[in-house]
Amino acid sequence: MQKFIIQNIDTIPSKANIQGQDAKHISKVLRLNKGDRIEITNGEGKDFTAIITFVSPVNIELDIIDEYDSLTESPIDITLGSGMLKDKKMDLVIKHLTQLGIQKWIPFFCERSIPTPDIKRMENRKKRWEIIARESLKQCQRSRLPQISKPLTFEKLINQSASYDLKIAFWKKATQRLNTLEKAASNKKILLLIGPEGGFSKNEIKSAEEKGFRSYSLGPRILRAETASISSCALVQHILGDI
Repeated sequence: MQKFIIQNIDTIPSKANIQGQDAKHISKVLRLNKGDRIEITNGEGKDFTAIITFVSPVNIELDIIDEYDSLTESPIDITLGSGMLKDKKMDLVIKHLTQLGIQKWIPFFCERSIPTPDIKRMENRKKRWEIIARESLKQCQRSRLPQISKPLTFEKLINQSASYDLKIAFWKKATQRLNTLEKAASNKKILLLIGPEGGFSKNEIKSAEEKGFRSYSLGPRILRAETASISSCALVQHILGDI
């Protein structure tokens, strides 16, 4: 059963409504009826049980009766920085990163990024990414919406990295492998960087290492940038998290 998102739930018990496409999905696709129970999340790590009190294709009325901590969130806090790619590739990345349990996603521009910055267009793309993340969260039954940053420059991103316990930049010329990582209480907040189609330049890796990043390899094969983004998160979740 999918989870549905209702933000800003203040007290329990309480009443709430689901409208729009989610209401249509509940009534027409799931065919739920009055008295059925559904799972709700506030998108901030809390889950709720709700009972349906009224059903129509445009409005679902609920009694929210119980609150509990999520069991589907990772024990580690992963932020992924992705070098900007073409539109559909970025859509694919955020869809799968949400399922893999990241806490934050930071798109960035660097030397080899193909798209060029356009403020208005970037605002529209960010809104689209947020919609994709919400839909992916409902499907995978997570309880915390990943925070999606507005695109940054590479320099600004690495300059904001001081609060992370572990910082990794994946680079095709690196020799260190991820199997050298070990679980540790000190590695709870993690920042991963994946470059665009052309990867990072030597100067960018040097700048990142000066800010405390370690350069790691994803193996001997050259991966597409979107594949590398998804693979890196899956591997780190497997080694340090809960996959």
